[in-house]
Amino acid sequence: MKFDYVLLSSSDDKNASVSTTRRKSPSSGNSGGGLPSGLKLSFLCLIVSVCLLLVVFGLYIDTTSPFLVQLASKLGYNKNQYAVIIDAGSTGSRVLAYKFDRSFIDNKLVLSDELFKERKPGLSSFADAPEKGAHSIKLLLDEARAFIPKDKWSSTPLVLKATAGLRLLPHSKAENLLNAVRDLFTKSEFSVDMDAVEIMDGTDEGIFSWFTVNFLLGRLSKTNQAAALDLGGGSTQVTFSPTDPEQVPVYEKYMHEVNTLNQKVNVFTHSYLGLGLMAARHAVFTKGYAKDETSLESICVNPIISNRTWIYSNVEYKISGKDHAKSTQENPIVDFDACLDLIKSKVMPLVKPKPFTLKEHTIAAFSYYFERATESGLIDPFAGGEITVEAYRKKAQAVCAIPNDEQPFMCFDLTYISVLLHEGFGLGEGKKIKLYKKIDGHEISWALGCAYNVLMSDDKFNS
Repeated sequence: MKFDYVLLSSSDDKNASVSTTRRKSPSSGNSGGGLPSGLKLSFLCLIVSVCLLLVVFGLYIDTTSPFLVQLASKLGYNKNQYAVIIDAGSTGSRVLAYKFDRSFIDNKLVLSDELFKERKPGLSSFADAPEKGAHSIKLLLDEARAFIPKDKWSSTPLVLKATAGLRLLPHSKAENLLNAVRDLFTKSEFSVDMDAVEIMDGTDEGIFSWFTVNFLLGRLSKTNQAAALDLGGGSTQVTFSPTDPEQVPVYEKYMHEVNTLNQKVNVFTHSYLGLGLMAARHAVFTKGYAKDETSLESICVNPIISNRTWIYSNVEYKISGKDHAKSTQENPIVDFDACLDLIKSKVMPLVKPKPFTLKEHTIAAFSYYFERATESGLIDPFAGGEITVEAYRKKAQAVCAIPNDEQPFMCFDLTYISVLLHEGFGLGEGKKIKLYKKIDGHEISWALGCAYNVLMSDDKFNS
């Protein structure tokens, strides 16, 4: 399924205002110098009514105000609309159920609440047992049922999009999994279209992530939207809107027009399959080994690590560190330079096209970019933060020089991220990266952009 990108933001009109014109009241003929009591009461009612109207119409000028949204609901000037999106990723499946307030006046959607739940492993891990895979999705669906009132189920779209994990499976196994989920969805009592369960196109994944980030940051109506970098397990997405029109022809093959309510934005996006963190680990760890070999030694793993279990694409590997001249029994370390060169050799050939002008944008990064930064102490796990590309490289060097039995693959992961950003995407060492897991309490996920698109582009919900 290819989406029409009708992503209508409800936060674009924050600076609008309501103006009123005052009219002079005719002079009263009351010789007593005052208005009759009945007329006074009528005049007071008129003032109250006008003020109430100003409040009601004012709600939709700043639609991001939680107070105004709540007031609108109480006054009956909007209705609740729900959507359930299941993200079947390579390392886990997540349900995101959204509650929106839809204005009766201008039909805008305002996000008011959400549910986020996750289960591991990912759907692709059940390639040989599709029924078990469907059961893992059912458990997530049960969470959505508890979140959404039952009388709203039939008007709530239910969608599952699988990402790189299923893209990398043989077609027949992927279809068996999807068919098992389709059977589950037909009994769900939610609104399910024929194409509600499918493998998601990488282009959609990138654009919906870009929309989510800029919507939550309130930047959709601006000319300098943030670039969105999403690092998953099997793939990574880069999405941004070139600021210079002359750049557009350079990326012509990868450009898409996105309607963000009051303007059409040309957006570059590409999903680099095979450059997700887990896919990159697999490519580096298995380099030089036969395809069916599962006992592996890697120069990117500390020599103190021996036969550590790691599962990728339903295959169990035993990973050990590799001895080398720089490591001693007293001071076991990773040969950082050798690991760095090996990673570069695997990354660079896959970064096509190279996003040359990405460096010109404010960058918002999430998923594994955020997770590895928090796990290694680069940023606060609750507050997030801003770091430089160089900070990833320096932290990688420090981690690789310390034997760490609890985080056996952190040396590789941080080194890989630094290579992807610097050598792969061409970002300078001093380039600042803003790292997020949530914005204003909402999860950063392509699922929010997908939910908006479904609700605003399908007439049965957009009425």
